[in-house]
Amino acid sequence: MSDPIVNKVAESGLVTIDLEDFYPRQNTAVFDLKGFLFMEMILKEKDFRDKLKDHDWEPYRDKYVAVYCSADAIIPMWAYMLVVSYLQPVAKDIVMGDEKELHRHLFLQNLSNINKNEFADKRVVIKGCGEVPIGDFAYAEITKLLLPLVKSIMYGEACSTVPVYKKR
Repeated sequence: MSDPIVNKVAESGLVTIDLEDFYPRQNTAVFDLKGFLFMEMILKEKDFRDKLKDHDWEPYRDKYVAVYCSADAIIPMWAYMLVVSYLQPVAKDIVMGDEKELHRHLFLQNLSNINKNEFADKRVVIKGCGEVPIGDFAYAEITKLLLPLVKSIMYGEACSTVPVYKKR
């Protein structure tokens, strides 16, 4: 009689975190100042203010908005502040930077909502491969969040991990 097959991974007590679960899926938009500049490169205060005043802000309602300028222009800080003053009543949140910066901000925000205590004294595997590309910043952040609590952190898959940290 043969021995029963034992799933050693299931019995190991490892807890796997898939960072894809924290991937931003929020509704986003980008506000580019370029189209509000004279010849798309010079900020004329009166024209800029008039264009902002006449702009339809509804497409930004309940969205996370990145504010930046894609033109190689010198933009005074008050111009960004003015844009934010128009976006604040409609947008869910506003981030200074491009779409990539907004993505990073939202990803880190999602990670910060993790219940860290759930991983206290556990052996944690941070899943390494997946369908969605995860930025290196997310792996650094989850390590930083869990390090004070966990027994160990590993990277990869439960069947093939790379040790990252072990409590002494």
